[in-house]
Amino acid sequence: MKRALAVYGAVATGLLLFVAAAPAQAPGATEWVLDAKDAVRTKDRKKLATINAAAQAQRYPLAPWIDYWDIGLRLSEVSQPDLDAFYARWPGSYVEDRLRNDWLLELGHRRDWRNFATEYPRFQMRDDREVLCYSLVVEQQAGGKPKPDFKDRARAAWLAQKDGDEGCQLLASTLFDGKLLKPDDVWLKLRLAVEAQRPRAVKQAAALLGTPVEKAVAELQDNAGKYMTRKASAANRQQSELATLTLLRVASADPDQAAALLRARWERALPTELAAAVWAQVARQAAFRLMPEANDYFDRALSLHGKKGQTDPEWSDETFAWAARAALRGTDGTPRWPQLLRAIGLLSANEQNQQAWRYWRARALIATATDGAGGDPQRAEARSLLQGLATPLTFYGQLAADDLNQPQTLPAAPAPLTPLERGKAQTTVGLARALQLISLGLRNEGVREWNFSLRGLSDRELLAAAQEACDREVWDRCISASDRTKSEIDLTQRYPTPFRRELLAKTREVGVDPAYVYGLIRQESRFVIDARSHVGASGLMQVMPATAKWTAKKAGIPFSAELMQDREFNIKIGASYLKLVLDDFGGSMAMAAAAYNAGPGRPRRWRDGPLLDAAIWTENIPFNETRDYVKNVLVNTTVYAQLLGADGTAGTTLRSRLGKQIGPKGSAPDILPTDPP
Repeated sequence: MKRALAVYGAVATGLLLFVAAAPAQAPGATEWVLDAKDAVRTKDRKKLATINAAAQAQRYPLAPWIDYWDIGLRLSEVSQPDLDAFYARWPGSYVEDRLRNDWLLELGHRRDWRNFATEYPRFQMRDDREVLCYSLVVEQQAGGKPKPDFKDRARAAWLAQKDGDEGCQLLASTLFDGKLLKPDDVWLKLRLAVEAQRPRAVKQAAALLGTPVEKAVAELQDNAGKYMTRKASAANRQQSELATLTLLRVASADPDQAAALLRARWERALPTELAAAVWAQVARQAAFRLMPEANDYFDRALSLHGKKGQTDPEWSDETFAWAARAALRGTDGTPRWPQLLRAIGLLSANEQNQQAWRYWRARALIATATDGAGGDPQRAEARSLLQGLATPLTFYGQLAADDLNQPQTLPAAPAPLTPLERGKAQTTVGLARALQLISLGLRNEGVREWNFSLRGLSDRELLAAAQEACDREVWDRCISASDRTKSEIDLTQRYPTPFRRELLAKTREVGVDPAYVYGLIRQESRFVIDARSHVGASGLMQVMPATAKWTAKKAGIPFSAELMQDREFNIKIGASYLKLVLDDFGGSMAMAAAAYNAGPGRPRRWRDGPLLDAAIWTENIPFNETRDYVKNVLVNTTVYAQLLGADGTAGTTLRSRLGKQIGPKGSAPDILPTDPP
């Protein structure tokens, strides 16, 4: 301990010497970064250059960002030595790596492969797919025999590209010209891009196949019905591929119409694997709409694909995931377990490893195991999967623990942070810079710097970083850092309870579970008081102004737009709206959370059909965002219920909050409008 304190003292002394050596900041220096940001917005190079020079001369803590913005406005004009000088000024910083990302894109655009090859190995984040595509172009042009896996890596990178960009298009054209990509690969890319509704990627892929194809694809994209009626044909492979793309477009708008077209003509006219691909998309769209026919459509797609003994189809993970969800729903609410196992088995390895599919695979293995000793190996595999998932901190972890009848005890608190651990976090420049940016209202920049600075930290270092944010009440960064720990878990950081007095008082007044409100706020705003969504929702509970006004009228609460930024009012109006939604859905926390995120009209439609296990209903929520939202809110609520103890409600299982089943509503009239106000 004495040695630790001595080291900490040395670190602190070094920091003090650095601060003492720095010149005093000029008057108004704290606003330099805000003035610089404004200069970026107006593209005022002269003003930005002046601020940059002053900030560096005064050793302004946020000078790296001003320098980054300054060179960013001139990036198309600078040369490699300019970049090297910037890297030397800010080594190891977020802006160094971010500028390297920007510069790699610029070098790719310039086709400066020599400097690109030098820069790319130094790029740390590797989170830009266009840069990856450029790097593969460089690798292919390096000369010599390419690595054995080059073709597969390059093809996979291009197919995974979400939207069109210059780098991946250059990669595709380079591979296509070099015969490493075949026309069949391009048609596959077109099918995937049409399915994902990525028009730029569709246009770029079509261009590889020549002007006639490019024009035809543009035409069918513009009006699939007209193209299908007047021009669609299966006279040759190219025409069949174009007809397939047209049917995919029809399926995205009306799966029943596409199914009718297949039955009437196109299943017989198209090559078998293309007909199967169309049926798969009809099935996916039907499953997304929670239509009972989805399972039959998936069966038809897989049956057709397997007719010629072909390998597993190259359909998207989203398609296979919806095949799995449709199998869970079944046709009458009874899961089709064998079909579920088949669908999960077709997912990519990465997707199969996701918690949801590991859990449902375990359930399917149990359901399909034969009685007696013959089914024991299958049951053992299922139990192993469940044990690997069981934890009180995730949705499927809690369900797995419940299935195993294991108590869901929250993790014990870690040992207190030492002065040395706290000191290291306090002297980590990136963390300090991130918190300062956030304090000045530059949250986007601060969050990026914060996340970069957390890379590679140990559990104890993450806890120390989290505590710095907690102490400054920057709750979203506190949660962000603490959420990353693997073995040492501090629940007071992961699930903080700020504004406890106000929240308990307002939820008691409204009559809603405080743990549920805490769980929702953690998911909605991460306790950022001034949070504002892109659609205008604001405050801790992210309530839309019109919804707040409507709720206030229903609850008899005085309302004005200015009150939305008041913490106590925001909690009360959000809790009041949540209570109305809960009452409307018979107390179902899952449905109320879905309504809070997606509007009450949608969950009303999603509950139509057979009576479902509540976990199956949740997994079949059509919107990815809402599905994840509901799971996270319910997990948060269960954890908060235990943390609040006597102040809230007693600890309960996820199942008790999720409920057993969800199905059509009775005859009681709705108290909410059909759509959110």
